[in-house]
Amino acid sequence: MLKLQLKIPPLVLMIILALIMQLTSLLLPGIRIPILYKITAFVLTAGVGIAFTISGGLTFRKAKTTFNPMTPNESSSLVTDGIYRRTRNPMYLGFLLVLIGWGLFLSNIFSLAVCAGFVLYMNSWQIKPEESALEIIFGDDYLAYKSRVRRWL
Repeated sequence: MLKLQLKIPPLVLMIILALIMQLTSLLLPGIRIPILYKITAFVLTAGVGIAFTISGGLTFRKAKTTFNPMTPNESSSLVTDGIYRRTRNPMYLGFLLVLIGWGLFLSNIFSLAVCAGFVLYMNSWQIKPEESALEIIFGDDYLAYKSRVRRWL
């Protein structure tokens, strides 16, 4: 059985990082931005992120394959249509956009820096192990897909 290096589900990681961003914004200085702009930035950015996440999940459901990031060995089909024509990781991209929206709402550059940490962490501890598993399961089909669609966007 293929095991991922990451033991924290990506949704849980996103929530933990959102809390760290909140704490950071309380401890370090931010930028004064009118509340209407902050709310608008959050709703638009997080809304797009939620749409990416839902689209990715629905496409997996339609393909009748698992979208549990902890069990890539249960993948029954290689999903390359829908949102997966534009990004190999729409759900993770969605989580990132929610975090960016949250950072914009907090109006704190230090909180936004946590988003870069999310990308680095996800690339190393979640996405690379998933990609290795998918290469084993789907072989050349996955390699061809990987060569034509970007990891994030």
